[in-house]
Formats: sequence, structure tokens, C-alpha cells
Amino acid sequence: MRIKLSILLIIIILIMVGYYGFQKYKIYSSVGKNESLTNINIGWQIPWATEGQLTQVLKNTDILKKYGLQGDFKGFSSGAPLNEAALAGDVDVLFTADQPAATLLAKDPNWTIIGRLMYNRVSLYVPPLSPINSVADLKGKTVAMPFGAAAQRMALKAEKDANLDPKKDVNNINLDIYEQSDLVRDLNAVKWGSIDAMAGFDPTPAIFEEKGLIKVLQTGKVVSLIVMSNKFIEKNPDAPMQFLKAFYDAYDYYRSNIAQADNWFKDDAKLDITPKALEISASIEPNLKVDSKSDIRIDLTNEDLTIMQEAADFIFDQGLVKKRLEMKNFVDLSYLKKALK
Repeated sequence: MRIKLSILLIIIILIMVGYYGFQKYKIYSSVGKNESLTNINIGWQIPWATEGQLTQVLKNTDILKKYGLQGDFKGFSSGAPLNEAALAGDVDVLFTADQPAATLLAKDPNWTIIGRLMYNRVSLYVPPLSPINSVADLKGKTVAMPFGAAAQRMALKAEKDANLDPKKDVNNINLDIYEQSDLVRDLNAVKWGSIDAMAGFDPTPAIFEEKGLIKVLQTGKVVSLIVMSNKFIEKNPDAPMQFLKAFYDAYDYYRSNIAQADNWFKDDAKLDITPKALEISASIEPNLKVDSKSDIRIDLTNEDLTIMQEAADFIFDQGLVKKRLEMKNFVDLSYLKKALK
């Protein structure tokens, strides 16, 4: 009799545990079955690490539905075509870096920065056996970089900080980020042809670094942003709060399931990249190292605003836009405060 009672008790406990787990899972799967969802067109960049993992979490889970949203994901190769889609009204919210965001706002001010997407790295690097060991050593050297990108901004600033004149002391040339892989292949390289150093943005430098193909001179930080259409906000006033709540959950899921998020990203982006390279790329983002969801931060600090302003000033000084922007005028964190309540 005691054995039968013990077995019955175990069965009851297992049923209760299973039911609780099912109920917990339903948080992500059942919302929207009996209520209408707000459609939101999400513009994202397919080969962009960390952003890519966050997007994949939103794509492959029911987190958005939990907050009453139905996501339509529109992938782009880079920030420029994503901006074109935004200007055409094809996306409602976009994941983008500080410079492309400033470029978009210079052309169309009817967008609002509602939160921080992530931090991502830009790096300045030389061949593994290069005699160059500091930015100051770049005097008289040739440095290749993708013009108009944040990597160029960081490289030129690093040169100035090292008391070098980027126009006189260094031969800075334009080289697309996707062309770097054809040059960076030799573990024993001293130079890459006529090029002494390069600047680029992740995940490309992270891949090089993981393979031992580069020596990093300096790393900089880009503030990437969540930007939402004002027209979309006017039609759907609750959508910014709903989306930011979902984004918090996406970060929480990502930090707890890094391997799964990495695999989703690699499969969709069709990138030949190792988990270690993705780890290097994401190392600058503090949200992946927090102990609890409550420690996740997607607001903007004063330092973030300064970096964003540097981005806006850079594209104006380079003649890429016709007017200088005050980036803080396009930031509205009130939606985030409401979401946190």
C-alpha cells in the first residue's frame, strides 16, 4: 500500500511539473490566438553579428506575439539599402548603427530613436608579423578602410589622437569590407600587398582575429539603435512599448541560449564563422554577461549620445549629408520608461 501511495504521489508531482512547464511555455505561444496582432515590418541586416542573433530570436520564438505584435522581417545586406527601404516606407522599425541612423534622419526626420540596439566593434589592425605596434607607427603608411563606415570614423579619430594628420601623415584609401578577406589570408604576413593596415567592422575583424590573421592596434565602439517610424507610432501608439518589452525578452533569451541564437544566425546569414569569432564580436555587448533580466539595459547614456553625435558630425564633415544633426533631438526614451513600468 505504501509503495502504491508513493508511486501515485510521484505521478501527481510529475503531472504538476509538466503542467507548470506547459503554462510557462504558453506565455510565448498562445498570445494572439484570440486577439488581433499589430503587424510590424522589421528591417534588419542579415550578415551583422549580435544584431543578427537578436533578430533570429524574435523570428524563431513567439516573443513578439506575447506582446501583441506580428513581425514581418525584411533583411538587407547593409545599412544603405535598409535606409532606402525606410525612406520608401517599407519598414516600420529598423536595426541600424549610429552613422546610418544619422544619414536616415538627415534625409527624413520623421523617425524616432526609441532605444539602444547594441554596442558593436570597429577595429584597426595590421598583419600578424607587422613591425607596426601602435597607431603612431602608421605615419607614412597606407591604411585601407570602407569609406563612409564607422570603421573610417574610428580610424581617422585614432590617427588624430596619435598626433597624426589623416590627410598628410597617413595614406588612407577606400576598400570595401568584403574585399578584405581576399587579402587577409597569410599567418606570416608583414604587409597585405601595398597595404600596411586596415580598419573594419565586425564580424569581419572578429573572424580574422580568431584565426590569428591580424594584430589589433585599437578597437572602437559603435552605438547601434532601434529606430521607429513616427507615422507607425501615430497609428499604433502602444507599439513602441510593446516592441521594447519584446526586445528585452529577446536579449534575455539570447544571453541564456547563445549557442542556439548563434546557429540560427549562421544558418540564415550563411556565414562561415566559428562560435569563438561570434563570441569575440559580441564581447563588447554587456547585456550578454548580466546575471538577470533586470540588469539588461537598452537605454542611452551620455557617453552613447556623445558617440552618436560624433557619427552625425562625421557624415556631415565628410560631405555625406547636407545638414548637421543634433542626434539627441531624435531620441525619445519615454517609451522605454513606460515599457519598464
